[in-house]
Amino acid sequence: MGLEAFLPVAFVIGYLLGSIPFGLVLTRLAGTQDIRAIGSGSIGATNVLRTGRKSLAAGTLLLDALKGTVAVLIAGYIAGPNAAMMAGLGAFLGHLFPVWLKFKGGKGVATYIGVLLGLFWPGMVVFCLLWLATAFTTRYSSLSALVAAFITPIFLWWFGHLALAALFAVLTLLLFYAHRENIKRLQAGKESRIGEKA
Repeated sequence: MGLEAFLPVAFVIGYLLGSIPFGLVLTRLAGTQDIRAIGSGSIGATNVLRTGRKSLAAGTLLLDALKGTVAVLIAGYIAGPNAAMMAGLGAFLGHLFPVWLKFKGGKGVATYIGVLLGLFWPGMVVFCLLWLATAFTTRYSSLSALVAAFITPIFLWWFGHLALAALFAVLTLLLFYAHRENIKRLQAGKESRIGEKA
């Protein structure tokens, strides 16, 4: 199989890894309530935190990030950078729209970070610093993710990583779409802050 012919395979590998709903798996194993019935209904770490189990939220964050990183590294090892980017796109879409959960997944922040880590780790550092700075000043998790994701493609473009900038521009648009309800609540002044109940 040629490298170009492997690209669809890389996408599928990424999608299948990305669609593993670690937040739901961990909370079910721990015997907590169904996280889809609380808070935002998302399967991501922020919603897992609303169960009051910080360890489960941390585990979800780590695993949701690593599934993006692993997808990128596997595809990149087999067929190079283009395959790695396709796998990253697949992993992100898999997290947002997992086939196992009727295409209703998480918001994608942790997987976005994991894909960044696998493709260009300085971009991941910039994303995390921007997230932390915004979270510290506003205490809005969603706003922090939106600000960091908005700037990330610009950062990549500025330093000459045009293909990555294009990929993360697409991922950022998808992330904004996944946060559309959060954006409405932010505009209405009804978004919950970090540490508050939804």
